[in-house]
Amino acid sequence: MSGAQYIAFEGLEGCGKSTHVTRLAANLNGLATREPGGTALGAPLRAIMADTSNTALSPRTEALLMAADRAQHIAELVKPSLSQGRHVVSDRSVYSSLAYQGYGRMLDIDELRRINNWAIDGCWPNLVVFISVPLDVLLDRLKKRELDRWEREDRTFFERVLDGYQKMAAADPKGWLIVDGLLAKNELEENIATLVRQRLSI
Repeated sequence: MSGAQYIAFEGLEGCGKSTHVTRLAANLNGLATREPGGTALGAPLRAIMADTSNTALSPRTEALLMAADRAQHIAELVKPSLSQGRHVVSDRSVYSSLAYQGYGRMLDIDELRRINNWAIDGCWPNLVVFISVPLDVLLDRLKKRELDRWEREDRTFFERVLDGYQKMAAADPKGWLIVDGLLAKNELEENIATLVRQRLSI
């Protein structure tokens, strides 16, 4: 695999993941991608799940759609890139399902982990970069843009998601890197690149 690393960015909506995925991928000369919707097959799945008119979408259906998107993403983009020696930097990963459908929707965490491990064929990120921003700041940011179906959830939902992320990070400190999302963009970009290179020896 030529030392290629699979790096996932996680965090709540509005934390700045997309910006820093692009910047880190450029720094590492890696592939920038996202879940859901990183493939041609995944794009319509993302559209279905983000559509605010889909008010009857059950938590289990959402979880299975996410797993389907993720299976294609890993098979089509992540594994081939890693096998070619190219780093992969992804906006979200399997941990989003554990946080959102598990802690947020209150589905069984162990069952979600089992289903998703099968979907990704055991290809978990080598490192998770969690951009930490206070919930009040994020909710204020969301007020300033048109919201998709996930972003329209209430505060209690996001509190559960944030709690899930914090618990997963605490359980695996070597696999998670928590960064301060309130730093200026350029300063945060530099911090992330430095810390990721140190953590993964790249």
